[in-house]
Amino acid sequence: MSAIIIVLIILVVLVFIALIKTIQVIPQASAAIVERFGRYTRTLNAGLNIVVPFIDSIRNRIDLREQVVPFPPQPVITQDNLVVNIDTVIYYQVTDARAATYEVASYIQAIEQLTVTTLRNIIGGMDLERTLTSREEINAALRGVLDEATGKWGIRVNRVELKAIEPPTSIQDSMEKQMRADRDKRAAILTAEGIRQSQILTAEGEKQSAILKAEGEAKAAALRAEGEAQAIRTVFESIHAGDPDQKLLSYQYLQMLPKIAEGDANKLWIVPSEIGDALKGLSGAFGNFGATPGSDAKTPPVMPTPPQPRREQPPID
Repeated sequence: MSAIIIVLIILVVLVFIALIKTIQVIPQASAAIVERFGRYTRTLNAGLNIVVPFIDSIRNRIDLREQVVPFPPQPVITQDNLVVNIDTVIYYQVTDARAATYEVASYIQAIEQLTVTTLRNIIGGMDLERTLTSREEINAALRGVLDEATGKWGIRVNRVELKAIEPPTSIQDSMEKQMRADRDKRAAILTAEGIRQSQILTAEGEKQSAILKAEGEAKAAALRAEGEAQAIRTVFESIHAGDPDQKLLSYQYLQMLPKIAEGDANKLWIVPSEIGDALKGLSGAFGNFGATPGSDAKTPPVMPTPPQPRREQPPID
């Protein structure tokens, strides 16, 4: 009895193991390679799959998602014989699980070596300056070569990126000095342009100010001249309307004489020749004022003498 129980237990265990090996669950975005007696039979896709236990075996499980693989820095010689270290990052995806398993032993290592050799070929035809400024060109050329070579391996290279391009230390120092000199040059040029623009604007402002000031003075002079002309015209019209006689004019002339002598700079005062005529007119006026009302004496009109030229003497120090 005990032997039968042991046999039954063994059978149950074997059946359980066979069920486990028969049912294969493949996760999403994954694939599995099935071999029967060492030979490829089929590829298991995501989901529940049934295989023949103890006959079929799972050779490899492959992730079908896009993978990112960074490669260590690689020394590359440029066209001008400078060694630069370049870090690369590859974005790839397995499209054919069977080809990725049987066409190449290790597709990661194969992609790395292919990237290094292709990168050396591309950088070898460029100088350092072009290498530093042509990342997109290098990425496109590298991706084209890798995509063509890895297609038969069941690999699709989606993207290639250069993480860093590090030239030698001496070249970096020279580049920093050159960049610093260029920045200083641009700063000096901008400063000079700013000073020049400021001077131009200042000159333009002074010019506009002078123009406006001259226009204002011209308008003010014109207004003053017009006002003086209007005043003279008004005075003339008033005098003409009042019809003054010689006695009034002589009296006004004598009132203006003190104003002629005003001023601290007047060191020499010249008596005009017309003062005699004015005095004669005033004496005649006072003579008529003293005559009796019935008197028929008539004062002959005083005729003003023509003005004599003034003789100016040099100032006495």
